[in-house]
Formats: sequence, structure tokens, C-alpha cells
Amino acid sequence: MKSLACSLYGHDLKVTKKITSHIKEYQCQKCKKKYTTSPSGSITELTQKRQEINTVLENMHQKKLNRKVAKVYS
Repeated sequence: MKSLACSLYGHDLKVTKKITSHIKEYQCQKCKKKYTTSPSGSITELTQKRQEINTVLENMHQKKLNRKVAKVYS
């Protein structure tokens, strides 16, 4: 029934996680499916491979931010 509502009215996506400033993970509030931003900028379903890529990107982004903060305070 949940997927029927999504097929009729569309997904109700909410941001669940910010990976970087332009890559985010979303979850449909109706059917609970997860989505992410693709490299082209469109929203695609979150597969295991894309989830692993997002985790690596998030770690790299955090390290980059930490280096910038450390450089400012030194």
C-alpha cells in the first residue's frame, strides 16, 4: 500500500544525511526507500555500492574540513 501511494502521488523525500554540501541522502517518508544524489545531480536509489561511496566521500570531506580548521588556528 505504501508503494501505491508513492506511485500515485510521488515520493515524500526528506534529507536524512548530508555527505557534502552538494551530496545528500534522502528517505521517503511514505515507503521508507532510501535515495541519494548521483554524480550527475539527479536523485537515484541508494544501493549498497552508492552507500559505500557516500561513506568514503563523507570521511574525505570531514578530513578536508578538519585540515582547513587546523590551518586557520595555527
